[in-house]
Amino acid sequence: MTINRITTKIAKGGRVVIPAEYRHALKLNVGDEVIFTLEQGEIRIIPLQEALSRARDIVGQYVKSRSLADELIAQRKEEDNS
Repeated sequence: MTINRITTKIAKGGRVVIPAEYRHALKLNVGDEVIFTLEQGEIRIIPLQEALSRARDIVGQYVKSRSLADELIAQRKEEDNS
């Protein structure tokens, strides 16, 4: 989805209102956490949940899938054999 650029002003204390169109597009609600990044002289705002989802996807590519239930059963068997 492409939204036209919107100009806004920086208010007292450095506050900037995220335009409603952008909040709706990103499904942001009051109290949601966001991450600010500074890249090549531009500020990017990423919803925290989106950043976490991306991180999980990246880690998931490298971490072997495991079942905690299977691990617990294996530990119990080891304890019983001891």
